[in-house]
Amino acid sequence: MTVRLQRARPGSPELQALVDELAERLGRSVAVDDPLVRMVCTSRHFGDEDPVRIGTLLQGRADNAAIRYVLAQGVTQWSRAGFIDGRDDLGLLPRYVVPLRERGHLFGLLLVVVPEKTLAEHETRAIARAADAMAAQMHGEHIATDTRKADERDLVLELVGTDVAARTTARRRGKELGLLGAAEHVLVTVVQLSCATELVRQSEAALWGALEGFRQTRSATGLIAIGKERAILLQLRDRPPGQDEVTAQSARILDELRTFLGPSASPVIGVGGRHPSLGDAWTSYEQALVAARAARRLPTLKSAGDWELLGELGVLLQLPEHALNASLVPKPLRTLSDTHGGDRLRDTLSCFLEHAGSIPRTADTLGIHRTSLYYRLRQIQEITGLDLDDGAHRLTLHLGLRIEELLAPGGDGAV
Repeated sequence: MTVRLQRARPGSPELQALVDELAERLGRSVAVDDPLVRMVCTSRHFGDEDPVRIGTLLQGRADNAAIRYVLAQGVTQWSRAGFIDGRDDLGLLPRYVVPLRERGHLFGLLLVVVPEKTLAEHETRAIARAADAMAAQMHGEHIATDTRKADERDLVLELVGTDVAARTTARRRGKELGLLGAAEHVLVTVVQLSCATELVRQSEAALWGALEGFRQTRSATGLIAIGKERAILLQLRDRPPGQDEVTAQSARILDELRTFLGPSASPVIGVGGRHPSLGDAWTSYEQALVAARAARRLPTLKSAGDWELLGELGVLLQLPEHALNASLVPKPLRTLSDTHGGDRLRDTLSCFLEHAGSIPRTADTLGIHRTSLYYRLRQIQEITGLDLDDGAHRLTLHLGLRIEELLAPGGDGAV
């Protein structure tokens, strides 16, 4: 699956006219970006273009490195205009940046290329007047957009909700409105951010920006529901997606979020099961929540959990958060861990169970002689009091190891 970096929606003719008018008055290159530093409108060049500006015009948005740099300057939280320094390694000249706010909300950024980092007083006045007009224009345009997004969010939440009647009504309404096509294969993906890490509107903008490229692809039609710290992507397809396609989609979403948000946002993704009917969207959603919980708890998943790859962890992670604690670890396994040399024996036990009790494969994996392996297994049986030839005893130990994995340091965040 190939997905282009998502561009911002082009600005209206009215906004473009304001940009062009300001640029001609200043004799400088001017652009308006959205809060994610994706180009909305831009003027013609005035001999001050740099590689970032040229690349943005060709591709529709700056590359991720340039976006990260601009956002790292804190521009989305500025209360007044200011300069950002250029970066030769990025091909970026200095810019004068004005946050475009209306009624306290940030709708975009006005950027003026100023290589000398100096503006005359009449220039700053002209920029301030234009910025006020642009902010008011963008505010009006966003009202209609926000209404559409709210309607789409409500439809998604009904489709994945617990109310059977509401789900049925939502499916019928979505098809009547043309929001749901004929395809029935459904996949739900949940994206979650850590609590209180970013301004709410910036987080919502970042979630939308990371997901909207997947609303319409060659193989899928989607709907999005955005909340303060969580987003839901519901996709309909003619056929179930391949594992590589799902993995690539998750990786792209994470990369975009890490571009738009700071490290403290710690985004994780949960992918639900693939189901043949839109009526099963709620099931895929519930599975996606479990997969997101796994992504938060298990560093080995690298922030992306997939229900269909969780195996028995998918069952354990449905336990209530308060119940998923060290008390669930079987006493024989705790005894083994507390024994001198317990870490080595625990690793041996884990390898043995992962290889379905195969002595040759376990010995090869551990790089030890089979005689040494038999000796270690006898030690494990003596310490735990369990018989490794007994299926129930092996299941007890295996589940205990899985629970310990979920409780490992750095993997205890609740989702």
